[in-house]
Amino acid sequence: MAVALPAPTSRAARPWSCPGAPALLLLHGWTATADLNWFTCYEPLGRHYRVVAIDHRGHGQGIRSKKLFRLEDCADDAMAVCDVLGIDKIIPIGYSMGGPVAQLLWQRHRDRVSGLVLCATSGYFVTSREERLSFLGLSGLAAVARLTPLQARRWLTEQLYLQRKTSQWETWAVEQASLHDWRTVLEAGRAIGSFSSRSWIGEVDVPTSVVITMRDRVIPVRRQVRLFESIHGAEAFRVDGDHDAVIAKADRFVPTLLRSIGSVVDRAATVPRVHTSPAK
Repeated sequence: MAVALPAPTSRAARPWSCPGAPALLLLHGWTATADLNWFTCYEPLGRHYRVVAIDHRGHGQGIRSKKLFRLEDCADDAMAVCDVLGIDKIIPIGYSMGGPVAQLLWQRHRDRVSGLVLCATSGYFVTSREERLSFLGLSGLAAVARLTPLQARRWLTEQLYLQRKTSQWETWAVEQASLHDWRTVLEAGRAIGSFSSRSWIGEVDVPTSVVITMRDRVIPVRRQVRLFESIHGAEAFRVDGDHDAVIAKADRFVPTLLRSIGSVVDRAATVPRVHTSPAK
């Protein structure tokens, strides 16, 4: 059955819809794009906040680079966009893979981050042997992709991914996914498997909300809860939905996201921040 994905009404990189309002930086998940991940949220968020969204490296229209994909570079890319737009303080909102990027934004640019909203994500993604083997497999595929001619990579993208999505997605969504650089996307999978913030996530010193997708079959709920428990003063917001709740359960997810952001904004306005030095 086709999944109805209406085309986004706006590309979120229009940050001045609410001049003077807090700035939100939307960070999408793995194999998605900003529009695929956040199109249900653009209009509701834009009524109250300045909203910016970007495609990460190799995803959609994101940066193309021969460098090995690193989540740290995604965080720096996002901050560079804020620099260009003249945004001094931001609230990163990370979904799935965007969660690590948001966490790294705080770690690497602490004086620019006024709060965090972490959705359907974790501070680590691998513990079991099976998980390690899965992410090792992605590393191997990424290495092969570096050696595979461009035409062959495009053919593999069509055969292995897009054909399955064509019967499920609207045309605009398939077009979004067809823009991916799959070598980079595979490397992003390896980077997710290697990520862990457990040694420093407890240092987070800004108001934080964690949106937990309670039926998530991709990021186990226990890991989402541990992320919440690791951040002093964090508030949890629950959504009765799977990993794709932002789309499949938008009627539940979007109002919950708005409440989670409002909580961060309110706490940032009333609670003095105790600054901690960046990790060396």
